[in-house]
Amino acid sequence: MIGVPCMVMRGGTSKGVFFLSNDLPADPHQRDALLLAVMGSPDARQIDGIGGATPLTSKVAIISVSERADADVDYLFFQVSVDQALVSDRQNCGNLLAATGQFAIERGLVAAAGTTASIRVYMSNTNSVATSTFPISNGLPVYNGDTAIDGVPGTAAKVQLDFEDIAGGSCGALLPTGSTVDPIDGIKVTMIDNGMPVVVMLATDVGVTGRETPSELESNDVLRTRLESIRLQAGRLMGLGDVTDTTVPKLTMVSPPTGLGDLTTRTFIPHRCHEAIGALGAVSVATAALLPGSPAAAVIRTGAGIDGTIICEHPTGSFSTTISVDTSTTPPIARRAGIIRTARKLVDGVVFPASL
Repeated sequence: MIGVPCMVMRGGTSKGVFFLSNDLPADPHQRDALLLAVMGSPDARQIDGIGGATPLTSKVAIISVSERADADVDYLFFQVSVDQALVSDRQNCGNLLAATGQFAIERGLVAAAGTTASIRVYMSNTNSVATSTFPISNGLPVYNGDTAIDGVPGTAAKVQLDFEDIAGGSCGALLPTGSTVDPIDGIKVTMIDNGMPVVVMLATDVGVTGRETPSELESNDVLRTRLESIRLQAGRLMGLGDVTDTTVPKLTMVSPPTGLGDLTTRTFIPHRCHEAIGALGAVSVATAALLPGSPAAAVIRTGAGIDGTIICEHPTGSFSTTISVDTSTTPPIARRAGIIRTARKLVDGVVFPASL
């Protein structure tokens, strides 16, 4: 058996396998076949691989030294389907992004000194740059800390992610259709891309309250059929083409907040209901909430967003984002986005995929 060096890391509320680019085949078809074998896909249990049988744990990050003047490392993300032989680079992952800087230091791609590292990461999937800032000690990442994020037990070191020019990274524009609201199947939706292509709609417009559990929503076949119809049409309208076999756009149903957040979310990614909400998905939804007339703006807590902070409630807690949007222009301009995550190294070693 031939093994491949890798590191399994938790980034935010996701978990993935990190590789150096030169440890993988250069040919895309061979690389994708290898990634499927590593994860154990296609198989609902991923029993013959190291995937965790959900989209949130069937992810891959490929890291290399960047040749760009504005970045230290390049980060290429792949979503590996659980039960289909599909590997997609059509989206980013802001959660795994939270672990890319630490991996780069662990593998010696970037030298770090002092008590804090700020690693500039070029997100190849969306042609944009983010800066990841986190603590270090003796030149290595510090993983222990007192920062808690919903969806992850315990605490860990704080990771500050600041994004630059992520609007339209996948679709070409913050609002791909040029409109804040468009009708699809009689439903008013906001199609938005501020780091992640997302279709935002009122939960009540698709026949649910938006407070259901993920399992309740996944078992609603009528809802899932309706959402998939909306997603397929939105894909073309957003310039993504035929999205039948891709993982974008995501679909987020919004409703009024039930706790201390600013609005409640339930997100399909795209066929499973997220136990939380993706990092960049939350950025896109929060941005939509600041656009007058959008479904998200209709349910947001009164006075929310004045300081730029929007808190998205989700099934396992809440997610805070810092957003700056200039709505005085047409179209609006997204000027800043920031989030706080945590990350941790889980396994460092060699993975042995099934024979190809």
